[in-house]
Amino acid sequence: MKSQSVVTDLRRKVFAEVARVAYESETPASDIEAIPYLITPDEEPKYRESIYRERQIASERVRLAMGLSLRPANKPVHITAGVDKSNISEKYYEPPLMQVIPSACDKCPDNEYYVTDQCRNCVAHSCIKNCPKGAVSIVNGKSYIDQSKCIKCGRCKAACPYDAIAHHIRPCASACGVKAISSDAYGRAHIDNEKCVACGQCMSACPFGAIADKSQIYQLIQAIKKGDEIVAAVAPAMVGQFGAKVSIGQMKAGLLALGFKDVYEVAVGADVGCIAEAHHFVNEVATGKLPFLFTSCCPAWAVLVKKQFPDLASEVSQELTPMVATARSIKVNRPNARVVFIGPCAAKKLEASRTSVRSYVDFVITFEELAGMFEAKNINLEELEELPVSFRSTGAGRGYACSGGVASAIEQCINEYFPGTEVKIQHAEGLADCKKILTLAKNGKLNGYMIEGMGCPGGCVAGVGTIIPPERAKIAVAQIVSASEQKLPAKEMEDLAEKLSKMD
Repeated sequence: MKSQSVVTDLRRKVFAEVARVAYESETPASDIEAIPYLITPDEEPKYRESIYRERQIASERVRLAMGLSLRPANKPVHITAGVDKSNISEKYYEPPLMQVIPSACDKCPDNEYYVTDQCRNCVAHSCIKNCPKGAVSIVNGKSYIDQSKCIKCGRCKAACPYDAIAHHIRPCASACGVKAISSDAYGRAHIDNEKCVACGQCMSACPFGAIADKSQIYQLIQAIKKGDEIVAAVAPAMVGQFGAKVSIGQMKAGLLALGFKDVYEVAVGADVGCIAEAHHFVNEVATGKLPFLFTSCCPAWAVLVKKQFPDLASEVSQELTPMVATARSIKVNRPNARVVFIGPCAAKKLEASRTSVRSYVDFVITFEELAGMFEAKNINLEELEELPVSFRSTGAGRGYACSGGVASAIEQCINEYFPGTEVKIQHAEGLADCKKILTLAKNGKLNGYMIEGMGCPGGCVAGVGTIIPPERAKIAVAQIVSASEQKLPAKEMEDLAEKLSKMD
């Protein structure tokens, strides 16, 4: 599998080595301490100014992959400090989920305009003329911006005919749609956990790999080794993630080789939610009882509503998300099974841990983490014999993986089972756009609408735990949606939705 960057290569190496220790080691503490030396085996640094800094960063990544918190910078603490708490067969991580690794952060400029070598000291001096605060002057034959006077308005950049003025914004902060990232006292990125919704876009955007989430792969593997009945619930965004030539049957073979007992499709849970949401819209929104309906399947979107628009929180659909509906349906038939949601999303780790609505999900791992497990077990999916698969979800449920797919599936169900009902739809992708949509809804501009919010631009196929570019993933999802024998869930699935909702 071709990765998207060196940062993702390094992350996967860490996941692979942690998984390898979990599967094979009889002395995990000492073997965990050795992982940074396996990640950076040479004496010459590849990515940093010092091999010692590279190993320091690798050490922190190991801790996060174990579900542990970062070590303090001013105290001597072993990599394995606290590992006894995480060396279990239960879901485990110390909150918060998203973490900035101080030794990896490059202290990027935070919203700063500066003059590059492209400045030609032109006669017009448009940059000087357009600065409202007199922050621009000529120094040593080219324009210079006094940062103490600059108000970051950008007029100098807009006026320059040579595009000689650059605007530097910290990549992680630029990617954060909820403005949860600022600078600490040392100029490093800092995440405000009161604002953070754990979408992970900051982690994906950081070119230094300084932000990471915590993993549960170590604990999951302990549960597999223990002999527990571990089953996989795979998100529809998985198609194509492990190679265009890898079939669903080979994916199942690979998961069984890792120790899973069976594989289920989360799109079945999407089908359950789809028909329930359609019924809800027709009976509550179309009749005017409720102003609008917010979809609930994206946890980052749902948490955004609750944190920043609490007066609208009641409008978030109370129907079960696909992950939860699938997990509950599995538990009905296999009460002793332990369900592992495998998907593209970091925020699902928090959804699975919430106490307000029991998830019935025992572990959450991303595609990226799963790739590390395959590597640890030396599993090449393309070489595996294809196993029979009896997935029974519909094209509508599988389409949930792409932005707009949720609302589209619900609309199709309404048109099929409640003909004549007017359906008005708005959807937003990326948290910044989600906030705009929520503001419009709060101001009464979207009454009568079904409103879909996706925290990641592009939807689930663009989640931070994915492996392939969103464009390729979207094509793969479209193909499997088109190939689905059944296009829409049966209206009778409303009864299943009600049954599952009462399991709480």
